[in-house]
Amino acid sequence: MRVGIGYDVHKLIAGRDLILGGIKIPNDKGLLGHSDADVLTHAIMDAILGAMAEGDIGVHFPDSEEAYMGISSLELLNRVVLLMKKNRYEIGNIDTVIMAEKPKLHQFTNEMKQNLCKVLGINANQLSIKATTTEKLGFIGREEGIAAECIVLLTTNELFSKL
Repeated sequence: MRVGIGYDVHKLIAGRDLILGGIKIPNDKGLLGHSDADVLTHAIMDAILGAMAEGDIGVHFPDSEEAYMGISSLELLNRVVLLMKKNRYEIGNIDTVIMAEKPKLHQFTNEMKQNLCKVLGINANQLSIKATTTEKLGFIGREEGIAAECIVLLTTNELFSKL
């Protein structure tokens, strides 16, 4: 078994869509970033890459490369999943938390979960998505940004380990 932790944060700005878990969330501000700035998906990718000791998303998808400008983070997650499979790992479970003062995200977590499970190739009972505020404290509480944390458990793919 291998455990990985992921964390991501992006600044909120006017004029951008707010994308979390691959869905567009109605909001007056979105997250600033080279890709779609989906902090939830980025945290999941970093956790998986960390569990495999494969660096982070900046190593694999640098913001200096035009190819990743505006790209869907779900596409990047798909590439991380392919690397995970190549390295003969499978997901045991993933636990995430999104930290945002607003908008309230609970009503969107099921749709996020469906999107992410499809790309990850896992069942809904293997992924937890929670949302919380910081009680108006810090940059999140001042609505300057949104953050996400993730922990993942990877296991060795049994099929390959018996070969």
